[in-house]
Amino acid sequence: MTGLIHHIELYVSSLKETKEFWGWLLEELGYTPYQEWDKGKSWKLGDTYIVFVQTEERFLDIPYHRCRVGLNHLAFHASTRGQVDYLTEQLKSRGVNMLYMDKHPYAGGKNYYAVFFEDPDRIKVELVARSE
Repeated sequence: MTGLIHHIELYVSSLKETKEFWGWLLEELGYTPYQEWDKGKSWKLGDTYIVFVQTEERFLDIPYHRCRVGLNHLAFHASTRGQVDYLTEQLKSRGVNMLYMDKHPYAGGKNYYAVFFEDPDRIKVELVARSE
């Protein structure tokens, strides 16, 4: 277990929007709700959990951008290409900002079956099928 990620903590501009977006997605991927308090919520899968915390108002003046120093994106395994396809349609129906749809589902290369999209703070997210 040494070296595995214990948890990831992300500060967000709207905890309410983040919980709606990430709660559904993470639970589709097998995560379960873990902790919740007035300024945060987390979901857990195995020994790893992801935490979202409401950013204090005084720090909201500069919005997140994945091309600045810091986190660029999060990539998750999908169980199958079918799951990528299913979640792609679910994301579209929810009005999620989809990325690289002109190259979908091979925007990452010919052997990289994935969907790319953004969360409410425009953090890029990938859902990648395991090789079949």
